[in-house]
Amino acid sequence: MAAGTVQRPGAAAATTDPGGHEIIVVMIKPATILFLCLGLCVAGEVKLGKPLELKDLTPIAKINANPEAFVGKTVQVKGKVTDTCQMMGCWMNLADPSGGDPIRIKVKDGEIEFPKTAVGKIAIAEGAFAKLSLSKEQAIAQAKHEAEENGRKFDPSSITSAKTIYQINGTGAVILE
Repeated sequence: MAAGTVQRPGAAAATTDPGGHEIIVVMIKPATILFLCLGLCVAGEVKLGKPLELKDLTPIAKINANPEAFVGKTVQVKGKVTDTCQMMGCWMNLADPSGGDPIRIKVKDGEIEFPKTAVGKIAIAEGAFAKLSLSKEQAIAQAKHEAEENGRKFDPSSITSAKTIYQINGTGAVILE
């Protein structure tokens, strides 16, 4: 822009650099910058599956303290993603900020795919809380499958009895950036 030239915000002007190359200068209004920043913040969320419907979160620690009280109920939880299925993205584990055991959000294969890049991020997930009672053989098969999915070694002798698993059968989730 030439010296002494007055430029309106939102308008463009052309000038040249010392090498003779034309440079376009654009003045952006502060409101436009704010709008762009807000757009980037919203774009940082990854929405998966159905939209979340519940208004209240249930702390993961509260569910873990008394899982039987939540069986069959729809719950919404928020926590840090500690792990995801490395093969098909069919589950993710969320940990309560206060610590304790994470809770698994499981979906049908191909229904929702939790991204591997979600690990370390905060997520909100919703679905029906379920109890799965596995025989010793089913527990071995489940543990073997999970180890294969995640490229881990598995020793079947590490499973010595039947197992009860609690999980959320996920219907929707939001991964926050």
